[in-house]
Amino acid sequence: MNVVIVEDEPLAAERLSGLIHQYDPSVKVLEEFDTVKSTAAFIDKHNDDIDLLFLDIQLSDGKCFEIFQKTECYKPVVFTTAYDEYMLDAFKLNSLDYLLKPVRFEDLKAALERYKKIKSEDRKFTVDPETIRNLLAGNTKAYKKRFLVKFGKRMQFKNVEDIEYIVAHDKICHIVEKGSGKKYIIDHTLEELDESLLNPQDFFRINRQYIVCITCIKEISNYDQQRLELKLYVPCEERLIVSRSKTQAFKNWLNA
Repeated sequence: MNVVIVEDEPLAAERLSGLIHQYDPSVKVLEEFDTVKSTAAFIDKHNDDIDLLFLDIQLSDGKCFEIFQKTECYKPVVFTTAYDEYMLDAFKLNSLDYLLKPVRFEDLKAALERYKKIKSEDRKFTVDPETIRNLLAGNTKAYKKRFLVKFGKRMQFKNVEDIEYIVAHDKICHIVEKGSGKKYIIDHTLEELDESLLNPQDFFRINRQYIVCITCIKEISNYDQQRLELKLYVPCEERLIVSRSKTQAFKNWLNA
């Protein structure tokens, strides 16, 4: 069996590859990709060599559904993602299975057993381009434009374009204002902000504590061989280090 892993988190890709080989050492991982563009280009040239695709839904340059707009692909698909909001959409594509991260061996095994069973029955997998177009249109998302913030005993709102960065300490989240550097408490977690509320073209979560705005990055330098350090126009109290697992995705984000 030849598989392709499409995943924009290197550690997640490594883990998935390890679980696949734990299930069956003879399975060959042909390639690992982290973008829509590179995946589509590989499928164009090697479609006949692929038996099964593992696709993370949110990639560094878009959603994996866009792959099916860029190339003809009729291979079975197993979706892997941390966000179950796409579950119904994924099954509209007649996917083989859907695995939530962190992927468990038992779930992976069940998906591969299902693949073997369906293959033995000589069932075909097809992707309808019209379904893809409708799916992408339906997932057009409106992101937050402003936040209600606490200011002493009062409350006011701050526009998203006025945010320099966002920091979380002890589960309390603050936005930091451009220019003034003032901090304001908001009633959201970094996970909510990163996963659904902020436009990923403008904001990036560099580590467990910080989300930064792309227009506020003043300087980028190497912190060590695998990590980067950022300096913003409004100085931060702590060193802003892009975590090792996010460095490549961060570079892709900057280069989008």
